[in-house]
Amino acid sequence: MKRILPVIVLSQFFCTSLWFAGNAVMGDIAKQLQLEPSYLAYLTSAVQLGFITGTLVFAILSIADRFSPARVFFICALIAAFINGLACLPGTDATTILILRYSTGFFLAGIYPVGMKIASDHYPQGLGKALGFLVGALVLGTSFPHLLKSLMSALPWRYVILSTSVLAALGGCAMVLLVPDGAGRKQGSALNPAAFVKSFGNKQFRAAAFGYFGHMWELYAFWAFVPVILSAYNTRYTEANLNVPLLSFLIIGVGALACAGSGTLSQYKGVKNVAVSALAISCICCLVSPLFLFAGSAWMLIAFLLVWSIAVIADSPLFSTLVAQNADQQLKGTALTIVNCIGFAITIVSIQLITALRTVENSRYVYMMLAIGPVLGLVALAGKRTK
Repeated sequence: MKRILPVIVLSQFFCTSLWFAGNAVMGDIAKQLQLEPSYLAYLTSAVQLGFITGTLVFAILSIADRFSPARVFFICALIAAFINGLACLPGTDATTILILRYSTGFFLAGIYPVGMKIASDHYPQGLGKALGFLVGALVLGTSFPHLLKSLMSALPWRYVILSTSVLAALGGCAMVLLVPDGAGRKQGSALNPAAFVKSFGNKQFRAAAFGYFGHMWELYAFWAFVPVILSAYNTRYTEANLNVPLLSFLIIGVGALACAGSGTLSQYKGVKNVAVSALAISCICCLVSPLFLFAGSAWMLIAFLLVWSIAVIADSPLFSTLVAQNADQQLKGTALTIVNCIGFAITIVSIQLITALRTVENSRYVYMMLAIGPVLGLVALAGKRTK
């Protein structure tokens, strides 16, 4: 039915707005609780660590293959929305917020990879295009709290958190009410805790997965540090007065168009070809970043960050497509989940590494380290005949 993909995309957008809800109001939280700047990295990593734990549990138990994915999505969306909203309770301290962000990330494991599983069940043909729209929804959801923060700048930060919880609950309800199980869904076999490693025996699957891992080394570190980069520019050039929340939304959010575009382009140029091209461009952006981060022109900085944002995410739906296409079809949901698990574990390393090494003196050069992931990903994909 024509409504299926729009509903999946909208539900994914609403639910993944939970992801960076804490990051968007980090400045207000830090000011209220008198926290150090390094708390941003802990806040981001808490969600990632929760997601990793969740995806590992979901993969070992083969949740997305053994149960109706739409119902799994719905239940996880409601629980994540509730936990996210608990941060608004009076007296919440820094440690409690980290625990809540971790718990929210845990149940996001039943939203993002499960949403891809649902899309792959409904659109086995043209999956790259479908996942392009789906990952685009993730990008918009990730950036949306920054827009809410910009629009609600005069209101307490709790309004941003509550708004994302309401959206997530609506997204979960839409999925379970309007999206039936897809015709391509194959009922998983009985519980087998070791089943999630089965797909890695396939060389084509392994190449796609390692390409994705290289992409993830760069992606979330870039997203997490976009506000930091813009704030650093404001500090260096006080007359610039950049609107950090609004620009963060626009820079991250433009990636949604990149996902939709790359998914469509992959139908004509091939999934792997487009993915490799995007990964190579984002690698170049990492390497040339020192030329632009403190450029005298704010417009040059913004233009560069927009190009980087487009390249850094354009390959994401394509790697997920390659993973889904080359996985054991009875374990497709589990394969997507475990690849997400490993990929997001890698994001913690890159975010924490940049945080530990970044200083005022080297802030122009430190983001060159993000090129490590794309380089290794390109090496893994070289000569591999993924579909």
